[in-house]
Amino acid sequence: MSEDDYNVYQGDDGKWRGKRQSASRASVTAETQKEAFEATRELAKKAKSEVAIHRGDNKKIRAKHSYGNDPKDTEG
Repeated sequence: MSEDDYNVYQGDDGKWRGKRQSASRASVTAETQKEAFEATRELAKKAKSEVAIHRGDNKKIRAKHSYGNDPKDTEG
């Protein structure tokens, strides 16, 4: 992941957070994973970066979404 990419994860207090890879603090804090993802997705769209959603139980990445950096379709 690049420094401009984001992670959505559950904190020790049970709240969900959206944090840029290079940041020291979360940009988003929410009660649910969905709320945290939706707010973090908007930040990622503006930055043309990626969001990795982590599972709450084991912190492993369960999904990734990219915005703006996908290669163009090519004939082939």
